[in-house]
Parts: sequence; C-alpha cells; structure tokens
Amino acid sequence: MSALLLYFADEQAPAERLAQASGIPAACIESHRFPDDELRLRLPLDAHGALPGKLVIYRSLDRPNDKLVELLLIARQARELGARHITLVAPYLAYMRQDIAFHPGEIVSQKVVGRFLADLFDAVITVDPHLHRIATLDEAIPLDNAISLSGAPMLAQLIAQHHDQPLLIGPDAESAQWIQAAAQAFHFDYGVCTKERHGDKDVEITLPLLDVRDRAVVLLDDVASSGRTIAAASKLLLNAGARSVDVAVTHALFAGDALDVIKAAGVGHVWSTDCIAHESNAIAMAPMLAQALSPLLKGASA
Repeated sequence: MSALLLYFADEQAPAERLAQASGIPAACIESHRFPDDELRLRLPLDAHGALPGKLVIYRSLDRPNDKLVELLLIARQARELGARHITLVAPYLAYMRQDIAFHPGEIVSQKVVGRFLADLFDAVITVDPHLHRIATLDEAIPLDNAISLSGAPMLAQLIAQHHDQPLLIGPDAESAQWIQAAAQAFHFDYGVCTKERHGDKDVEITLPLLDVRDRAVVLLDDVASSGRTIAAASKLLLNAGARSVDVAVTHALFAGDALDVIKAAGVGHVWSTDCIAHESNAIAMAPMLAQALSPLLKGASA
C-alpha cells in the first residue's frame, strides 16, 4: 500500500518535517468553520476519488475539544475512501491527566478518550503522555501499537549544549523517573521538588536538599501549563543562590499569561520541543517520530 500523511494548516511545519523524515508525501486537510461552529472538512483524494491504503494523521491534541471531533470525522470517512491502516501521530495527547475519579460521578477521561482513539485508529504515537497511575500507554489506549516516546533525551542533549555541569530540577514527585532518565544520559546532577497543589494556579513548592549556590539550574518537566509551578520553583532557586534558572519542557502549553509569569520569576531561557507549536520551540521531534512510524508503515498489510 502507498502511504500519505495528512495535516491541518496550523501544523504544516512539524507535519512536513515528519513527512520528509519518513519519506512519504504530505497533504493538507481543508477546514472551514460555519457561523454555528460546525466544521466542514475535505480530504485530499487521488484522481480516482480515493485515499491510499496507509494513512498517517498528524494532529497534536492541545486545545483538544474541536480536534477530537476532527479526528472522528476524518477517520470514519477515510475508511470509506480506501484507508485500511490509519496511524494517529499526536505528539501531545490530551485528557490523560484525569486517570481516576476523585469524587463520585467524575468522568475518568483517560479511559474514555483512550477508548475513543482506539476505536478510530490502528496505531497511536505520542510523546510523554501523562501516565501517572498506569505503566504503559496501551492501558489507556487499548491497541497493540500504542507507542509512547520521550522528549527527555533530546532536551538533555540541548541542555548539554548550553551548560557544562547543570543541575536538573524536577518540579514534583511525578517527574522523578522522567528527570532521572534525562540526567543519566549526560551524568548531570539532579533533584526533585515536593509540590502541594491548592488550586489550578495555587501551588506550594519545597526544594530538594541540594546546594544550588552558583549552579546553572534547569527546571525540566514534561509539560508547562499555568506556569505557576515553574515560577514558584524558580524564585526559590534564585533566592537560594542559583546562578541562573532555565526551563526545558516537552509540551509548551503555556496557557494564558503562563510565559509572562515564568519570565517574571527570573527564568532565563525557555526551551521546548515542537510537540506543540510555540515560540519557545527549540527541538524538532520529527526524527524520533519517524523512527517510530517507520515499522508501522512497513508492517501494515498490503
């Protein structure tokens, strides 16, 4: 089967980087929004009015609600138009944080959205999904090919290019295993903060028992959303004598005034991968995504 990568106009650059790295053509999905907010989508068909047998959909699921509807419409129609194997490449995967019901009646969105994606796609590739209470992605998305990659090694490599002996700091206990892997790649010193959350924008941070005086510190995390955790940790680190504080994250959500809050806290550089398009993007994930995608394209039956 021939293959094609489909993307939306707002993600053209990273999608085309992935297509080039994977050696397959790419085409844009036409999208129009009606006054009532309904969507009209149009798939790029060949001269026979069909799609190739292997299809890759590139859609990072930040601000996910409309995008999930897009995926539903695309995947269902693509099957009717000839696509027999469809892979979703979603560098950022939404709705993974709600993995347990904390109060009666709460919807465990991780399970619901995971099942939704499994019903639409033959494979899903993502980067650093929030898997706090489960070990592997296929527990959330029940597919044989539910593939979770990590941006930590590439972030560590970028940090090594800017600092000789940095100190990596994770913002909370959930980041411990992740930041340890990044630190060990280049034998960096590292530590993990303790965090107590009182609300979406109200957090209390306690630094690890490490001497940060005159150290170049990099706060490393999988995602930055409100920015309050990073800002609180940065202020504590600088007050404790850190020479500088930079930030490196896989997913640059930076909702609302998050980036301004982080900068105001004294952070120098802010680096992120291109899993979510943002001005801080410093790392292209296309080579890693293409490496994961390649066996799926080769293995799909003709």
